[in-house]
Amino acid sequence: MKTRKLADMEVAALGLGCMGMSEFYGPSDDADSLRTLARAADEGVTLFDTADTYGLGHNEELLGRFLEGRHGQVRIATKFGLVRKPGSYERRIDNSPAYIRAACEASLRRLDVDTIDLYYAHRLDPAAPLEETVGALARLVEEGKVRAIGLCEVTPATLRRAAAIHPIAAVQSEYSLWTRDPEDGVLQACRELGAVFCAYSPLGRGFLTGTVDTASLAPGDFRSANARFTGATGQANARLADTVRALAAAKGCTPAQLALAWLLARGEHVLPIPGTRRVDRLLENLGALDVRLTDADVGTIDEAFPPGIAAGERYSPEGMKGVNV
Repeated sequence: MKTRKLADMEVAALGLGCMGMSEFYGPSDDADSLRTLARAADEGVTLFDTADTYGLGHNEELLGRFLEGRHGQVRIATKFGLVRKPGSYERRIDNSPAYIRAACEASLRRLDVDTIDLYYAHRLDPAAPLEETVGALARLVEEGKVRAIGLCEVTPATLRRAAAIHPIAAVQSEYSLWTRDPEDGVLQACRELGAVFCAYSPLGRGFLTGTVDTASLAPGDFRSANARFTGATGQANARLADTVRALAAAKGCTPAQLALAWLLARGEHVLPIPGTRRVDRLLENLGALDVRLTDADVGTIDEAFPPGIAAGERYSPEGMKGVNV
């Protein structure tokens, strides 16, 4: 298993995003999710990504069940800061020190752990003083409640400001063949600061695999209201999946494996965290670790997927709150 350095921890080079096991991608089954989590651990995956807002606590509780008997064997990353009401996508951002402490204590209880390995600010409120937010996280580290801290969807300038207050172990943002925004300085800043870059939605929320039928998405699947999947923009983006399929066939791998291998080739500090609820997809994704891309391969892929190639915003206006702060 290839690895990445995350603060004082060593983790596998491919993590597992757990959000879909609780929300946003249609109905899920806890028993199936637990089987997938267990198989991931058996296959050597060591970083599992969640957040307190995923299923409004359900996802953390699910991981707490998975962790029974595995404490110390895997690492858990969770997040705070996005506050929603049950059944609503609408959110507000809370970075106040009092909220951070209360959210951390609640996550510790749900996960049934003494220490959170990696604790992210899920989004930053531009009106909240960064010094107060990072300072509150630093105190949790000092108290042993958190091992390392991270930020999500931030600009290079914000990352550098935060790192001057306390070491930032990781940055998590959307990054894939159809979302290359982090190449505009964030990846370089992570490299300079020794932070891991965790790429979420590395398969374009499944779109780049060519397996998503937008006409038959399950009830509750938020992609049915996502501009990149629907209407004229969805039709325009369909060619991207076709391109990945052709490139993967030439390389002798699946589209998912090609998309993940491309990310792994971006640098030793890049760590994709594809999400899945299915064992077969998990194993397929892990196969990306065996795909070897030459410089020529990477150049061909880069040329086929230049920055900005995808049509449509990656989130609705509500979802874009706190992005690129």
